[in-house]
Amino acid sequence: MNRFEGKVVIVTGAGSGIGAGAARRFLNEGASVVVNGRRAHKLLETIAGFDAARSFVHHGDVSDEAYVTRLVGDTVARFGKLDVLVNNAATATFGPFAETTTEVWRKVMSTDLDSVYFASREALPHLLKTKGCIVNLSSASGIGGDWGLSSYNAAKGAVTNFTRALALEYGSRGVRINAVAPSLTSTEATVDLEKSVPVMTAFRERLPIGRAATPDDIAGVIAFLASEDAVFINGVILPVDGGVSASNGQPNFLSLLGQG
Repeated sequence: MNRFEGKVVIVTGAGSGIGAGAARRFLNEGASVVVNGRRAHKLLETIAGFDAARSFVHHGDVSDEAYVTRLVGDTVARFGKLDVLVNNAATATFGPFAETTTEVWRKVMSTDLDSVYFASREALPHLLKTKGCIVNLSSASGIGGDWGLSSYNAAKGAVTNFTRALALEYGSRGVRINAVAPSLTSTEATVDLEKSVPVMTAFRERLPIGRAATPDDIAGVIAFLASEDAVFINGVILPVDGGVSASNGQPNFLSLLGQG
């Protein structure tokens, strides 16, 4: 498919995981893609093998307001416009709330939430011109709470409602704004988690599909929301969680009774 031929896309946090998967998906479908991240060498890995004329490495920290202004400005200067913004950059810190320092809290908020505000603010004047769209990365953790992820829950919960608020404000002006909400996804950030047999056993009990998502699984949904196939979808927080949210939280009685 070439659904994005002639389109210009920014993907933040594109050096690995979901961001890298999304950037490659857009490149494969014909877009010109600006890849952002803190590690330049990882961004180069993301775009390796793709047409250099359609890819642009922009190394920097999206929690830095001035940097985000440059990111969007340089994108438009390079390609002449902007059609899609994917706000993917994020970080998370696990541990009891009592051990969450101000420094940790502010790092999570600046990376996961401030960056979405900065990038959306800078991109929207250009997206209004192209009738483009924003796809934010929320999380299953932005829909419900987790043990040990209070700062991440707060940031992703804010991204969830920020997405809805902007969708209300900009939908009538031709800019759609949606979010995806993945559950466990196999990335560099989850390597240690996936090495834990008890953790993965517990996840498999909650995941009807029976496995973690891959970055490509999530990238396909991001691309769908950014495409004309989703032209009437606005303000949606789409769970991409293997069926986790289908449960009301009660245990698997069939399994406990030996019937499934």
